[in-house]
Amino acid sequence: MQTMIDDAKLKALLKEVIIEVLEERSETITNFFAEILEDLALAKAIREGENSEKVGRKEIFKILEGQQ
Repeated sequence: MQTMIDDAKLKALLKEVIIEVLEERSETITNFFAEILEDLALAKAIREGENSEKVGRKEIFKILEGQQ
């Protein structure tokens, strides 16, 4: 026995499920997208760093310690 469901009912059901997931798991979804944005920013920083001038360890620590 096969159950048939028309496209309109299926579409409505999928919308309902998606809305429910977004409402109940909004924090998880927000965290997921925050992680994606952080990863993209890190990848961009790495690419920019690969094309920049090399700096010694001492120079970096001077900057971090506020001695410039």
